[in-house]
Amino acid sequence: MTTWLFLGFTVLMLLRVPVAMAIGGAVIIALIGGGYGDGLYIVPQQVLEGVDNASLVAVPFFILTGNLMNVSGMTDKIFNFAMTLVGHMKAGLAQVNVLASMIFAGVNGTAVGDIAGLGQLEVKAMRERGYPADFAAALTVSSAVVGPIIPPSVGLVVYSFLSNTSVARLFLGGIIPGILVGISLMIFNRVYAVRFNVPTQPRASVREIVRSGWDGIAALVAPGIIMGAIITGFTTATEAGVLACMYAFGVGLLYRQLTWAHLWKALTDTMLMTSVVMIIVGFSTVMGWLLAIEQAPQRLAQAMLGMTDSKPVFLALLIIFFLIIGCFVEGVPAKLILVPALLPITDAYGVDRVHFGLIIQLGLLIGIATPPMGIGLYVVSEVARVPFEKVTIAILPMLVPLIITLILVTYIPDLTLFLPNLIMGKE
Repeated sequence: MTTWLFLGFTVLMLLRVPVAMAIGGAVIIALIGGGYGDGLYIVPQQVLEGVDNASLVAVPFFILTGNLMNVSGMTDKIFNFAMTLVGHMKAGLAQVNVLASMIFAGVNGTAVGDIAGLGQLEVKAMRERGYPADFAAALTVSSAVVGPIIPPSVGLVVYSFLSNTSVARLFLGGIIPGILVGISLMIFNRVYAVRFNVPTQPRASVREIVRSGWDGIAALVAPGIIMGAIITGFTTATEAGVLACMYAFGVGLLYRQLTWAHLWKALTDTMLMTSVVMIIVGFSTVMGWLLAIEQAPQRLAQAMLGMTDSKPVFLALLIIFFLIIGCFVEGVPAKLILVPALLPITDAYGVDRVHFGLIIQLGLLIGIATPPMGIGLYVVSEVARVPFEKVTIAILPMLVPLIITLILVTYIPDLTLFLPNLIMGKE
């Protein structure tokens, strides 16, 4: 059945079938091809069992928080604050793009949400100041990689559910890698500014910085509230999601920009995105069940352990594997398929589960910016009205700092584990 499963999934993906339907279709093809066509009633049972998990309740709340902040004008305030801080630097507006994504990551938690929320504003501003449209769009996708690494993160919540790992430790573990991604892109911008004649902005006064910071303080303190509630044990990750939603709703009312129409849009967008995630989770559970029956994880583990005894070589293979998979399959479904299969192997090599969570998260995330299937490229192409082909070419040099950061995070575990061990103690 394993052969039918992967053959069916590959063919459906090549036919550009949506990933959720491709996973479900591959499962049905595998059951019929393996001679178990009379057992299709198992599929809905496994789908329901897959989504019936308390950990996943946090997902729609974090998505709703980001959507509420999008419609209530917080993205503008975050962008304006970032502009006063770094807008005067060489390639200042490009640096604003990265810094704004790092700040917005703390309240949104999804890469697509970052592109949809900040993308149009960032590309428009960069275009008006003389930046090439394709460069602006490509940088917007690259900086959006920060979103699901710096907490809160929908992807890390899903990984926590799959690996039985503390959400708080994963969120803390994502802070330093997320900052490193941002710094690597800002260094790239600086090199780009030296090579090309890019426009600069006038330096903001201290008074302007304070004013923009005060104007956006409600958005800026949101990450601290979310992380503080989880780390102190005041709330679980799910309850923190509810708290974040209530906070975002209250701030929207405070700014007087959250109308009934805006609220309806936030709710409908959340419902659609959550539905897609849950359908993927459900079908991926069935796929995992089939793989378990075929003992595919055990066979994969034996093959990889027989390939090399060296942990550094194994980590290099992981990096290459995740970068390739990330080009074709989105982060959540990829984790749902890969994590159950790879965890026994990483445990055998002595890789900490929090560390592995950030490796797979960042490795697959780079895929949203990688041609030919990176979803971020399609989203920004629509949002920014830039031809897909031009964005694809412009993104290629930006993948270099992202991959270098992934290598650093993979081979220096303390970049991930330092904060969780410092604040929560070693496990």
